[in-house]
Amino acid sequence: MIGTIVNTSTIILGTIIGTVLHRGIKDKYKVTLYNALGLASLAIGLNATISNFPKSEYPVLFIVSLAIGGVIGTALDIDGRFKRLVDKRSKGNQGNRLADGLATAILLYCIGPLSMLGPVISALKGDHTFLFTNATLDFVSSTIFASTYGIGMVLAAPVLFCWQGMFWLIAHVSSSAISEALMAELLIVGGLMITGSGLSLLNLKDCKTLNLLPALLVPVIWFLVKGII
Repeated sequence: MIGTIVNTSTIILGTIIGTVLHRGIKDKYKVTLYNALGLASLAIGLNATISNFPKSEYPVLFIVSLAIGGVIGTALDIDGRFKRLVDKRSKGNQGNRLADGLATAILLYCIGPLSMLGPVISALKGDHTFLFTNATLDFVSSTIFASTYGIGMVLAAPVLFCWQGMFWLIAHVSSSAISEALMAELLIVGGLMITGSGLSLLNLKDCKTLNLLPALLVPVIWFLVKGII
């Protein structure tokens, strides 16, 4: 669980730094930081996808997964619901500022392909790249949150630890049921989703990545059905 521990630690560190910088961080620095993280997400996402293409036993499965998952996610309006919930929490009154900040931060830290797929890859392959990338993103976000809401934002760290720990534990316990072929398909789909997140961070294209989250289930279902047949 090294990746999850690092991710949790960066939130704690970012919160401490943000609390010290209580007057806030200038927008120009925020833009620079998110541009850097956007470029890093593009590189990591594309590398995950391209490097796993040769391992794919079903070259069109990722297309089917994104198409089906995207339709389901759009029908459920996952991205829209998430953004409306964040907006609602961000507009709380002064007395509820910490609660609103915590709710928003926990959603942002926990919901996304890096935070959900990262622990799985960490448990099965010992590769912490996704989680280290997520840790960097969360470090910047936690610094910005704490500069506004204060040291109480550190309470989001144990929530993230439990969330990612759950995914890590499930993957670790069921590792024998997850084949290399399935992992390759998940990394191809997940890599493209991370690439989409990078485009959003760079303000180039809002790919509504959260609507694509159900796409991660399609390869799992395909391999389950294939195993039964």
